[in-house]
Amino acid sequence: MRKKTGIAGFDGLIQGGLIENRVYLVSGPPGSGKTTLGTQFLTYGATVGELGLYVTLSESPQNIVSDMSNYALNVSTLIKLKKLFFLDLGPTLEYGYGEELHSVITTSYDEMSEPAPETEPPSPYIVYKEINNFVKQYQIKRVTIDSVSAIRFTTHERSQEEKELGRFMRNLRKLGCTTVLLSELTDPNTYSTEQFAASGVIFMHNFMRDNSMTRAIQIIKMRGTEHDCDMRRIRFTKQGLEVLDRMK
Repeated sequence: MRKKTGIAGFDGLIQGGLIENRVYLVSGPPGSGKTTLGTQFLTYGATVGELGLYVTLSESPQNIVSDMSNYALNVSTLIKLKKLFFLDLGPTLEYGYGEELHSVITTSYDEMSEPAPETEPPSPYIVYKEINNFVKQYQIKRVTIDSVSAIRFTTHERSQEEKELGRFMRNLRKLGCTTVLLSELTDPNTYSTEQFAASGVIFMHNFMRDNSMTRAIQIIKMRGTEHDCDMRRIRFTKQGLEVLDRMK
């Protein structure tokens, strides 16, 4: 079954949408549209009866909600209707105590309890455990994780780090959700463990061209799907991202 993203001009490039219950990687530099894409994916799902969860590991949920309010995505309304949830696993969270998650955005996202002491970023296991608990409690069907770059690995040895990340992504597939994993990778030609492990890789470009900033999207990989591999221009509209014509 295909899951439509709600992004104008995109689903037609991937045979109607993302294959459900898989993990997809969205990479790109700052300002390229990753957060907007991840939010659109969730808000569209919420409007068709699929509850969404945005997991933030760096930026505060309040800032994301505020930024996304510039679009006609009805983020605040969907939160109040309990169709869209934000889970803060950022540095103010006291990791390992899921019952004490006091930074979960629900109907009253502007009411926060006192923050926990600053701690180090969460490990893949902690991130997975908290997401799994939340998915089971609320029957979540779509997840966006922002971002894999903010996860702490228990080893500095490259081979072990790759195994740990691979295990994390394999477990994400067991959630029964369609997951979008955001990443701060800036070079589409630099291959990483998450690119190999993901069912699809979407790269967001943001670069100077003819003395002006150009934004584009490119589908690097999409398993089980015929897809367009060309770089295509994108623009930000009131409804969010829109995919345009091929770059020449």
